[in-house]
Amino acid sequence: LQSIAPDLHPFLTHLINTSLSTGCFPNSLRPARVNPLLKKPTLDPSEVNNYRPVSLLPFLSKTLEQAISNQVSSHLHSNNLLDPHQSGFKAGHSTETALLAVSEQLHTARAASLSSVLILLDLSAAFDTVNHQILISSLQDLGISGTALSLFSSYLTDRTYRVTWRGSVSEPCPLTTGVPQGSVLGPLLFSRYTNSLGSVIRSHGFTYHSYADDTQLILSFPQSETQVAARISACLTDISQWMSAHHLKINPDKTELLLLPGKGSPTHNLTINFNNSVLAPTQTARNLGVTLDSQLSLTANITAITRSFRYMLYNIRRIRPLLTQKAAQVLVQALVISRL
Repeated sequence: LQSIAPDLHPFLTHLINTSLSTGCFPNSLRPARVNPLLKKPTLDPSEVNNYRPVSLLPFLSKTLEQAISNQVSSHLHSNNLLDPHQSGFKAGHSTETALLAVSEQLHTARAASLSSVLILLDLSAAFDTVNHQILISSLQDLGISGTALSLFSSYLTDRTYRVTWRGSVSEPCPLTTGVPQGSVLGPLLFSRYTNSLGSVIRSHGFTYHSYADDTQLILSFPQSETQVAARISACLTDISQWMSAHHLKINPDKTELLLLPGKGSPTHNLTINFNNSVLAPTQTARNLGVTLDSQLSLTANITAITRSFRYMLYNIRRIRPLLTQKAAQVLVQALVISRL
């Protein structure tokens, strides 16, 4: 495509500008092809739950989406409409900035002799259950109207997908909910869809930080606080109700609670009954790829990383006599250094 870009450029420009000016997303760019992939090579291939659906979209679809995303992001940024506690899909933000924001807040609370609770919410298939009418209404609240709003409505409606399996392709199936997986606009739209959740969390005295659909709740409190469990339970109940109203669902089995006691703080019983499940404090919790512990020492995380390094280096050493120096260097950089 790059080699023939000068010939394609006028046609792509015309396609994108026509779509933007008419508020119509081309029908031919909406279908998706879904490839089921095993989550791990060791899993049973006959068990459907062991597969992860990977959605593939047309290349031109992502090109047009990027043009739309650039304009929408500029509108949100210039009008200060972005959630300052959302690190997902924003320039200058990443999982690292989200982790830094959370860990620094926990360190600050500990320095002030406060205990903290970190709750990591897990949503079930969050991107797939987004209600289109609620999403369109949330876009209207941002000042998006007219042709621009029509373009988003066109982008979301009349979508289909086909599933490929062992060379066969299914009949097209309609997609009536959700934002397209693997898309450029999907994550941005989802972050707008969940923007009002922040006010629910703040109403209970919690702070939060999110990366896409990963939401981290933080509550810091003094030794004299006796209603911690009740506050957590009330906050989670309201969050669950907000989720239900927005066609989303918390997965209580994968939601984690980490208690970080302050210096000299008494032991708190923070076992919470939540959505017919019991949420109890854990010794460690995995947050955006990093394992946190109750002392913020990162010992568990370092242990896991070094164990992975040793395994990789051991395998590389076994085949090192068969490799050139350049090939060995590429392997070390790709498998070991990249994980630092």
